[in-house]
Amino acid sequence: MKVLVVGSGGREHALCWKLAQSPKLTKLYAAPGNAGMEAVAECVPIGAEDIDALVTFARDTAIDLVVVGPEGPLVLGLTDKLEAAGIRTFGPSAKAAQLEGSKSFTKDLCRRANIPTAAYAHFTNANDALAYVREQGAPIVVKADGLAAGKGVTVAMELADAEAAITDAFDGRFGDAGAEVVIEAFLEGEEASFFVICDGERAVPLATAQDHKRVGDGDTGPNTGGMGAYSPAPVMTQDMIDFTMTRMIEPTLATLKADGMPYKGVIFAGLMITDTGPELIEYNARFGDPECQVLMMRMQSDLLPLLDAAAQGDLSGASVAWHDDPALSVVMAAKGYPGAYDKGTPINKLDEAAAPDNVEIFHAGTARTDGQVVATGGRVLNVTAMGASVAKAQALAYAAVDTIDWPEGFSRRDIGWRAIDRENA
Repeated sequence: MKVLVVGSGGREHALCWKLAQSPKLTKLYAAPGNAGMEAVAECVPIGAEDIDALVTFARDTAIDLVVVGPEGPLVLGLTDKLEAAGIRTFGPSAKAAQLEGSKSFTKDLCRRANIPTAAYAHFTNANDALAYVREQGAPIVVKADGLAAGKGVTVAMELADAEAAITDAFDGRFGDAGAEVVIEAFLEGEEASFFVICDGERAVPLATAQDHKRVGDGDTGPNTGGMGAYSPAPVMTQDMIDFTMTRMIEPTLATLKADGMPYKGVIFAGLMITDTGPELIEYNARFGDPECQVLMMRMQSDLLPLLDAAAQGDLSGASVAWHDDPALSVVMAAKGYPGAYDKGTPINKLDEAAAPDNVEIFHAGTARTDGQVVATGGRVLNVTAMGASVAKAQALAYAAVDTIDWPEGFSRRDIGWRAIDRENA
């Protein structure tokens, strides 16, 4: 099969790395790709949101399956246009991708399907939103309704922070994504990520993971796109997985199908494990990043036929095998992230760092200039390892981090701390 992966981040590198292992693969392309993906795919210089150019390339190259990595192209309707051109695509339609593209869409679906989630209100102007948070008080959560590149959520522990978040959104900080806001009750507990593959009506559970959103050790500092992850997440017991499937995933798929927008692709459920059980924080219409990286390390099954079966609408009989050993990924970011940072800084010793068994380095924001790998983004590398325990995977990952020669980069030093505390208990 000829496959095109759309995207240029660490998630897409991990997907390419796993797809390249499939005996069913004959040719793999990445658009636009990055310096790391060049090792496993032919990179083509087409942006992930250049919808028409992607459709033309896929048609002219006789691509058998397109795998869409990021959420932006999905919300813009890439799947719809590819399928209209007769090209099988793994990823939901634009209507179904509203599950991530609109917070209010998802909260309304949760209300109709009786899915456990935080109480909420939806606002289209700042004055009403400000009045609401002043009435409710803090802590409270303010979310830009649309896609804001992972930066549109404020967990406000003080009322002033909630007010500032509302003002920022309606003043245009997030562009059109902040033209409306959703305000939610604050949930107390431990976060976890859960993933399923869907074919329009069925869902095959994948695995659990736990992300580390804040930039600093000890979960301090501002939220980011994710500073590291590990899988599986011990907090997600089998009972909780069963609850999530029956009370969240299955009602979601049934509701979307009944509404005329059957969901094909991956659903990433962001959960808060409270004292009374899991509650849905948000849905995403794609693999998490950096959660995808640890999932691909642990997956034993061939990824390609699984994605293809979902795209064809028939996952009947499908199952996924996993390595028992946990995997852990550390994000190396450019100094200054999630604020301003320098681009174009050189990175060396990547091959040496990735030399040990069970260590892979997935590129998230890199390019190659005159043979030199340079940083081009905020989150730049995903240093990923698998070990007999989370502690051993962590040790392998940080040994690789310390081998990389990139003075302008940094990482958290405590990825996996919750799981390691459990291992040591």
